[in-house]
Amino acid sequence: MSGARPGTRHYSVVCSSCGTRYEDDGLLLDCSRRHEPAFLRTDYERTGTIVGQNTGLFRHTPLLPVVRTFPDVPGPVVRPSERLGRRLGLDRLWVAFNGYWPEHEAYLPTCTFKDLEAYTVLGRLPAEPPVLVIPSAGNTAAAFAWAATRHQVPCLLVVPAPALERMRFPGPLDPCVRIVVLDGTATYSDAIACADLLSALPGHHAEGGARNVGRRDGLGTVMLAAADALGRLPDTYVQAVGSGTGAIGAHEAAQRLRADGEPLPRLLICQNAPFAPLYEAWRRTGAAPADREHEPLARELTNRRPPFSVRGGVRDVLIESHGDVLRTDNVAALDAMALFEEVEGIDIEPGAGVALAALAEAARSGHVGRDELVLLNITGGGRARQGHDRALIPAEPWLRVPWPGIEDGPRAVADLVAQQATGLATTTEGAR
Repeated sequence: MSGARPGTRHYSVVCSSCGTRYEDDGLLLDCSRRHEPAFLRTDYERTGTIVGQNTGLFRHTPLLPVVRTFPDVPGPVVRPSERLGRRLGLDRLWVAFNGYWPEHEAYLPTCTFKDLEAYTVLGRLPAEPPVLVIPSAGNTAAAFAWAATRHQVPCLLVVPAPALERMRFPGPLDPCVRIVVLDGTATYSDAIACADLLSALPGHHAEGGARNVGRRDGLGTVMLAAADALGRLPDTYVQAVGSGTGAIGAHEAAQRLRADGEPLPRLLICQNAPFAPLYEAWRRTGAAPADREHEPLARELTNRRPPFSVRGGVRDVLIESHGDVLRTDNVAALDAMALFEEVEGIDIEPGAGVALAALAEAARSGHVGRDELVLLNITGGGRARQGHDRALIPAEPWLRVPWPGIEDGPRAVADLVAQQATGLATTTEGAR
């Protein structure tokens, strides 16, 4: 694995339920004690607004669970958005832009804030890591594929076929990065089910999703960058979510930063109707999630197993921040995407459109006050602009599996991968 020389760990990992403290090995995902489901969280030697000597993402190394850093990794760009704020009826709107926008020095390589989590997770790993197994609806897979290619980290990515449209890169992927595509009607949930079995193969390890402290703290750098730019925490933080991992990370970062007596930012997390399981769980409507995951505009938000009730999960951070879950529909999200491009001059992703549409509705209804200091997380943008500026190469899948053309789908996929990848962990050793 390339990158800066590994250092000692400047943090420990603590269970949110029982308080058991662990020395991190870079792969730990769960507490070993028997109790309710609970997230591990990081406990740093120092807290408060502190920065390291790097730039971009790794400017925040003192509050990242990493033992190595990588050069030239951009971070979020946080800037005031007065014109957009006026259109929404908000006097103090700031935007955290995560994507490609050269005029504002935004250069995240795969155009979403998933780049932040990918590099942090890789920076947390031990020197000789196993093959990380990562399911994705598209953006996470793209981020890990390119980061792992640049630094020769073995990864096995499992995605439904529509995710391939997000898998375009400045160059070919390294052989240590292998993409398994589930064709046909497969969904993100199917990819998760397959990845659960693949992670049990010899030499493989689940990346962990929301359970991975590297992922949450990497996404939490949006809040760290905002505190740098604002000189304080925002009153309200707005983000579209699938699992809610980014919002949890932002909340945990705010907890580390806030001064004595300073209130935590109110979390307003947004979902795309008709697929809004967190909205339904928060309001306890008893409604079942939508049967088809492809109905929402923002496919990246379709997570059927969001960590709502786990200790330290979505419900807890909403309660602690006096937050709320909002939802909006496809038409409003498309209108919001057009509005942002009209006002700011850059395209944004559907998930970001969901967040902007929900914020606009909340401002109109008075749920967000005109004078609140609002941070809107544009979780992805500039994909069209990047495609115009740079020649990108579509990724080649390592294995394509018909779906549902096989019986016992996830188990059959695991068997196919095991047959195709005998010795996968060892064949990548030379690349490491």
